[in-house]
Amino acid sequence: MTSPERRISVPANLDRLAEVRRFVREVAAAAGAAPSTVDDVVQAVDEAATNVIAHGYAGSPGPVDVAIVADGDRLVVRVQDRAPAFDPTALPRPDMGVPALVRGPRGMGIRLMRLAMDDLDYERREDGGNTLLMTRSLAARPEEDR
Repeated sequence: MTSPERRISVPANLDRLAEVRRFVREVAAAAGAAPSTVDDVVQAVDEAATNVIAHGYAGSPGPVDVAIVADGDRLVVRVQDRAPAFDPTALPRPDMGVPALVRGPRGMGIRLMRLAMDDLDYERREDGGNTLLMTRSLAARPEEDR
């Protein structure tokens, strides 16, 4: 069964991330997500929104829109913005065999999103905006059962 979509829109300001995290936590928990799943979804959305604000808009104004719907046994999260085109799914995975000081910090947020969610999809919209669609099962992953 699909629940009604819930949405939040905030200006591209890092000070608004706590509001986004609260929203995601509330919606994911209300949908019946396992506590570890809630934490993962909050982390993934926080990373996505941070990237949009810090790198996409890079100090310019603009909206960050987050929509969440429970669709059967999974959460579907849509993060949208109007920043320049950027497809996080096209980035190569960082080489974790290279020491962090050599590898640098870039790309780690996207790695965390990939680890936290079951699937990431990107679309450049005709209106010039970006859409990142992330899905995650409501259930805890086997390695998360404690």
